Amino acid sequence: MNRLIVIEGATASGKTALAIRWALRLGTEIISADARQLYNELNTGVARPSPQELSAVKHHFIACKSIHNYYSVYQYQQEVLTLLETLFQKYENVILAGGSGLYVNAVIKGIDEFPDPDPLLRERLKNMPLPELQAQLKLMDENFYNEADLNNSTRLRRALEVCYTTGKPYSEQRSGQAQKRPFTVERHVINIPRKELFERIEKRVDIMLEQGLEQEAEGLHRYAHLNALQTVGYRELFEYFDGKISREQAIENIKTNTRRYAKRQITWLRREGFDI
Repeated sequence: MNRLIVIEGATASGKTALAIRWALRLGTEIISADARQLYNELNTGVARPSPQELSAVKHHFIACKSIHNYYSVYQYQQEVLTLLETLFQKYENVILAGGSGLYVNAVIKGIDEFPDPDPLLRERLKNMPLPELQAQLKLMDENFYNEADLNNSTRLRRALEVCYTTGKPYSEQRSGQAQKRPFTVERHVINIPRKELFERIEKRVDIMLEQGLEQEAEGLHRYAHLNALQTVGYRELFEYFDGKISREQAIENIKTNTRRYAKRQITWLRREGFDI
């Protein structure tokens, strides 16, 4: 049976480099499972693979969508499964690499399809502060509230969208059953010491700034309201551009929030059963 090799790990842990080495050794291609590298307009701030890395091995789902168009994890799942049907006709193995746990799970386990909300509802929830999102979710779906990452505003908004649109708790509408796939899955998690990981994050942010992250963010500032730009590295610089914080504080916040994001990724992987 064909095999999907999944490479996971926290941000800055070296997933891209490892995926390329393995793809070259196996003579195959890479599918990205990064929820932000999907977008054509985002480059330096999402650590998109370099032109040299992209030319070394064929990558899929890199810079293929626009920040201006709605794109869901369900759509991603369907498009990746369709692509895999084609790739498995040419290769015995295909590599899936990325740090977005929800995107990885959508491919290997499946995700339920929910109706899209009314645009006005989505806009209202987008402007709702995190504490209010948490309070609304506890009121409408206490079961999901008790298991959710309450600091992940995107997930809270999506759960509330489903609650409001269907009139039923989000937790009652998930199948909870892993869907069968016509391929085997082999998962590998990069685990490096926390101190080394944080040092790598610090260095990566410095390199991003040297490569033009600030200029990239400035060009995207007028789109700061879009969901795709509610992303570490851009949010903090937008606050600087808006005069809310200093440049030095923005840079420090990027490093701090990236470390926090890495911790959340590690927590996710532990919930998946990995000793990391």
